[in-house]
Formats: sequence, structure tokens, C-alpha cells
Amino acid sequence: MTMTLLDQAAPRASISSPAERLRLTTAAVRVAFTWFGVRKTLTPEQKSQAADAFGAEKEYLSARKKLLDTRHAAYKAVTAVRGKVLAYWKGDTLPYPEPGIRLIRQNQVEDFNATLLDHRSNLRGAVATLDDHYAELKAAARQRLGSLYNPTDYPPSLQGLFEIDWDFPSVEPPDYLLQLSPALYEQEKARVASRFDEAVVLAEQAFLAELAKLITHLTERLSDETQGEKKIFRDSAVTNLTDFFERFKQLNVRSSAELDSLVEQAQGIVQGVEAQDLRDSTALRQHIVTEMSRVQTAIDGMIVDQPRRRIVRSHPSSNGAGHANGD
Repeated sequence: MTMTLLDQAAPRASISSPAERLRLTTAAVRVAFTWFGVRKTLTPEQKSQAADAFGAEKEYLSARKKLLDTRHAAYKAVTAVRGKVLAYWKGDTLPYPEPGIRLIRQNQVEDFNATLLDHRSNLRGAVATLDDHYAELKAAARQRLGSLYNPTDYPPSLQGLFEIDWDFPSVEPPDYLLQLSPALYEQEKARVASRFDEAVVLAEQAFLAELAKLITHLTERLSDETQGEKKIFRDSAVTNLTDFFERFKQLNVRSSAELDSLVEQAQGIVQGVEAQDLRDSTALRQHIVTEMSRVQTAIDGMIVDQPRRRIVRSHPSSNGAGHANGD
């Protein structure tokens, strides 16, 4: 059995709070993207023309043009890399209550860095291929946009306009602050401690929300057919749960015995169950639905309604860099 850093810190963890354990065993990680915006707002004159066509006032009209065909295979290959980076970053880290920052286990930092280097290489390769099709894409845009086409909207090349960057910023009070102002240093220590208290809550809620979503999907796929429609049941309905249990094991901050118990119950219900078993047995499907529904009810009682933090990325009409938010 693989021993995690949290396991290694168990003796100390027994006398510290979940927030302190999280603070001792994680590092902050931030991911950002530079992304060429493929949509651009129309000029005031163009908006006026569009408004006139509909007999509308331009102040009440919002309109943008698409610079490139985002359905092109080469463009999809570029955006696919970003999707993989975001999925990996969020899947292997925990939320932190500051925009653009998440928490990673300290013993995973080197693997994370190596994986992001691979993704960066893949992105640059995909961008090089996209650049090979750039003239073709511009020609298509010229034909489709008509008088809205403006050659100055297009840089000479797409190389360097799609990038991934990441770093490991410190979230601890700087040491020099202790020399400058001990009182302010203590205030900063208290602020950081409260951030980790909140991070524990965010982690619990994220685990609960994800488990609830997976259980809902599984039980919906396993429920009886309605109106003669045959429901499609894919292996991923089970394997996604298995992946969650493994990730929970690695990232769990051990802050809630109730959460641990619910995850253990859900895991026990599907332990050793294969997707084909569920396809073959009506009784097994009904059993899984009944037992998982009980877990779902308990989860619903633990989930706290919170405003969803949005992912902050580069504005679609700009060429600037954007950060991916920590939730």
C-alpha cells in the first residue's frame, strides 16, 4: 500500500487540526493561460448597421464576430489540451479561497510539474499545426464575415499566442514582515490560518458535490426505463465513481468523520461490481439504486449552498493571459 505524506504525518496530525494538517502537507499551485481571443466585439459603426437592419437601438444591441472557425480540427486540438490541463489541475488538487490558487500535496509537486511540461509541449505542437492551417482559416473567415472581415484583427502568426504557465506561490506571511512589524505579522498569520480553515470546508463541500453528482448519474442510469426509452448505461458511470474513491483517498483532509463514512458506504455498495453485472441483473440494479439513494439523502443534508466561484480566464475578445480559479 502506498503511504501518502498525510499518512507519514499521522502522529503529528493526531494533535493538530485538519486546517493545520492541510497547511503542513500541501503547497499552493497556480495555473494561467495565454489565449488568443477568437471573438471580437463589433465596432460602433458595425453595431449601428446591425441595429438598423432590425430597427433596433444600437445601445441595446450586443454583437461579436468570430475570427476563426472553432470547429476546425486543428483548433479543437488546441482547446483539448487546455481542457486536459484544467481537468488534471482540478482533479489532483484541493480548492483554496483565493482566485487562481489551489492546494497540491507536497509529494506531488514534481509529478505535477513534469505533467504540465508535457502538456505545454503538446500545446505548442498543436498550435504549430493550427498555424499551418492559419492561412486557410483566415481565407474562410474572409468569405464568411464579408464586410466585417478586418485583416488587422489577425496577427502574422499564432505561435506564442496560446500558452500555459504555472507556479507555486507562497501563501504564508513573509519572514521579513516579522522584523518590520511583529503585530502585522501576527495578523497575517491569523489571516492565513483562517484561509486554511475555509479551505477545509471548501474541500469537504467539493467532495460532497462531486459524489452527489456521480451517485445521481449512476442511479438515474440504473432506474427503470420510462416512456419506452432505453437508457444508455456506460462503463464510466461506475469507473468514474472508482476514480473518485481513489482521488478522495489521496486528497482527503480527514476533517469530517461523517464525510469519510458516506464515502466508505458508497464505495462498499459498488465494491466488486462491474458495469456488465449491472446490465445483466435487474435485482442488482435495484439494490444499488436503493442503497445509493440512502447515501444521496445523507449527502444532501451536508451540502451547504454557496455561490459558485467562476473560472476566471482570458476574455474571449482579448489576447491577454488569464488565471483558472481555485474552485
